[in-house]
Amino acid sequence: MDDLSEEDKLTVARARKTQKFLSQPFHMSEVFSGKPGKFVDLGDCIEGFGELLAGGGDDYPEACFYMTGSLKEAFETGRKMAAEAAK
Repeated sequence: MDDLSEEDKLTVARARKTQKFLSQPFHMSEVFSGKPGKFVDLGDCIEGFGELLAGGGDDYPEACFYMTGSLKEAFETGRKMAAEAAK
């Protein structure tokens, strides 16, 4: 990563967040993940995907996108993570 340009680093960060975002908690995986499954409307998922690619999640940590539902939920998790880190 150190050898990449700043623009390439940003592209990689967005791709990683998008990958995490697409790992939504499915109902069938509750047994394995310990997280309740959520249904995310296809339109919301596509909209969130586009927003992440456009930079909408640049201010949030990668971890908040993993096993979450909608992008709004991911952002809320990110705000909570930031608040906890600030304490």
